[in-house]
Order: sequence, then structure tokens, then C-alpha cells
Amino acid sequence: MEIFPNHPRAESLRIRKKLSEAFEKGIVVPEGLAAHGRGEAFDYLLGEATTEPARRAIGAGAALLLTSSRPVISVNGNAAALVASELVKLSELTGAALEVNLFHPSPEREQKIAELLRKEGAREVLGTDPNYATTIPEIQSHRRKVDKRGIFQADTVLVPLEDGDRTQALRRMGKKVIAIDLNPLSRTSLSADITIVDNIVRALPLLVKTVENLRGRPDEQREILRRFDNRKNLLESLATILSRLQRLSSGEGLLPSASPPASSEPIP
Repeated sequence: MEIFPNHPRAESLRIRKKLSEAFEKGIVVPEGLAAHGRGEAFDYLLGEATTEPARRAIGAGAALLLTSSRPVISVNGNAAALVASELVKLSELTGAALEVNLFHPSPEREQKIAELLRKEGAREVLGTDPNYATTIPEIQSHRRKVDKRGIFQADTVLVPLEDGDRTQALRRMGKKVIAIDLNPLSRTSLSADITIVDNIVRALPLLVKTVENLRGRPDEQREILRRFDNRKNLLESLATILSRLQRLSSGEGLLPSASPPASSEPIP
């Protein structure tokens, strides 16, 4: 599919193309395509831009990753398809392990995702060796399977494109959770310690850049975490959506109504 650069939905089409190609390669599952469509709907409400609440959450997420002893980045098919390079870079900068963790797993799919991460420079990818597999019993989905060396012993887990059950379970295990979720009302968003309400293709590059800026500044990292309030930040994300909808409902920013085409037929 050719994507013309001046197409008004060019970036959206590029993302969809990446996901469809990853689906054909066995990295993304059909359910992942549906999940992306749901997220894109929320992105429309946000104006397809990184909001100020999202930027604050990105700063807090960067600070938490840098101050954690055993951070882990959980990777699913959609995340690998869209931001594999950024995930690897973030792992390198923070010392966080990369772990493949899937809602719809198969050994073949796990290996394909791990190989994609390795092609982007990852030196080690957890979650694919059955010898190190263990479970989080209270989770019902296949995501209960985790790596003993990774998520199971982590103190902080970054969960881009997550399901709420596992986020809640990780919190009950005493772990800190950073979520990237376009829906500020999801169980994931409401349960995480830090919720970045943003599209992963915008949030991950900014998270990498923020980590680079905050490295070696422990006092600033601690101050950012001290000031951050996830509940307040989520409420501001909702207020941002509400404010935008109010402007749009008044006609501000909408295209003018299309005029009916001129007719060459005589009026009877």
C-alpha cells in the first residue's frame, strides 16, 4: 500500500501498515489489531498529540525507571511492531530487562518477537525460555506466565498496552507499575502507579529522551516522583478530553459543512 506523505491521515496509515505487516509475520494477532483501533479512537479525543499530563507522567516514568533496582520492560506484539527500537534503547539507558509477555502466546510468536528485539540491538530477551518460567497464580490469562529472572522479581514493570488484571496483580505483589494507555478510564490506567495517557509511538521516543536528560541527576529524579500524583494526572487527562470535546461541539476547529454539489438539472 502506497502512503502519500500529504495524506491527512498519513501517520495513522503508516502505523496501521506496520501492524498489518507484523500480523502477516506472526508477531501481532487479530486481537491486537482490534485493540489498536480502540486506542486510536481515544487518540482522536486527545487530538492525536501528547498532552501536558502525559508529559508529566513521562517525566515520572523516566524518574522511576532510573531509581529502580530491578526494572523490567514487558513487551507484547503491538509494542514490538511499533516501537521495538525505542524499547531496546530504553532498556540500554535504564538497565531494564526486556521480557516478552503475551495475552495470546505461542512459542513461535514469542521467538519472533524476541528476534525482532535482537535485530534492533537487544542483547538479552527474557520470557522465551521455559526453564525460567513461573506463574502469578491470581492472574487467569496467559499473562500469568512470567520469567523468574524478570517480571517475577522486578521492583518496577513498564507495561505498554496492558490488561488491567495483570497490572492489579503486579501492584498486589508490591511492584511499581508504569502504564502506557490511551484510555484514562481503563483498569490499567486506574491501577498503575504512573499512567502515561498517550500513543505509544509518541510516548516511547519522549520517554527515551527524558531518561537521557535525567540520567545522573538523582535529586531531580526523586523530586519529580515526590510531586507526581497519578490520580490527579488522570483527572487532568480527562479534563483535557472534555475541554477538547466542548470546543469541538461548539463548532471550533471543525471543517465547514460541505455545500451540496451544483446541479445541472433544471429546477422543476
